[in-house]
Amino acid sequence: MYKLDIGWPKIPEYFTGQTFCVAVDSLHGLVYVGQRGDNVPKVLVFSEEGYFLYSWNNTVEMPHGIFVLNTATDSSVWITDVGTGKYGHTVKQYSPSGKLMQILGTPGNAGSSLIPLQFDQPAEIFVEESGDIYVVDGDGGMNNRLLKLSNDYKEIWLTGTNGTGIGQFKIPHSVTLDPFGRVWVADRDNKRIQVFDKVTGEWLGSWSSCFSEDGPYSVRFTANYKYLIVAQLNINRLAILAAPPVGSIGDCFMVSTVQLADETKPHLVDVDMKSGAVYVAEIGAQQVQKYIPLS
Repeated sequence: MYKLDIGWPKIPEYFTGQTFCVAVDSLHGLVYVGQRGDNVPKVLVFSEEGYFLYSWNNTVEMPHGIFVLNTATDSSVWITDVGTGKYGHTVKQYSPSGKLMQILGTPGNAGSSLIPLQFDQPAEIFVEESGDIYVVDGDGGMNNRLLKLSNDYKEIWLTGTNGTGIGQFKIPHSVTLDPFGRVWVADRDNKRIQVFDKVTGEWLGSWSSCFSEDGPYSVRFTANYKYLIVAQLNINRLAILAAPPVGSIGDCFMVSTVQLADETKPHLVDVDMKSGAVYVAEIGAQQVQKYIPLS
């Protein structure tokens, strides 16, 4: 279903750290990459053609997840920071040029789930055009939860504790939404995807049979919402699952896979909702690769 775009990026040498996350601004044709390392720019910006444009570094310590929000009036870049220094344990909003606009959480302080906006290694964020925010908080810290915030950063609902039961998590690692009002969470160490109602937070179902070999690290829908693309880091694979329409979640069905090279270690992915291209942030290979759909 996909082929590798070997010409993206034009100059791979701009990747100088470990590439943990990628986000596509399909409206403006931009690709944002979050990387980690000493004395490396933490955010790199490329064109969708693969040309390096610019980078920024301020107040980003250890990026884990990244998300681009376009509204009618402006664009912004959201980053989850799992660092343990003075900028860490936060969710931050930046302008496209890297100006810090908003901080959620207390920088440098890990917190328990008793306080909604006290994060401990928040893994990923998804923001709706309305401004409603979904955060999976728990890349190995004390929190294992899914949190929905309003556009003025008030808690709407919060679900999840550490465990293996329904609605519990062991490292909720990635979050996305479908057009039918459902929130999809990669429950990484439980080797399953769990699904919730976006209005109420009610549990709707889970998929585990597709993940016996390795848990899901990343969840993103294809541009037509017919498929769910899931990164499986330990077996260096992208799984392409059939997405259920309105109604029952049912069981997962693996339609296809993209097998990556050994030790590539795909961590998080994003999809260009215009072209359908899939971008994969690979920790092991220390690069982002672009896969384009076969017409």
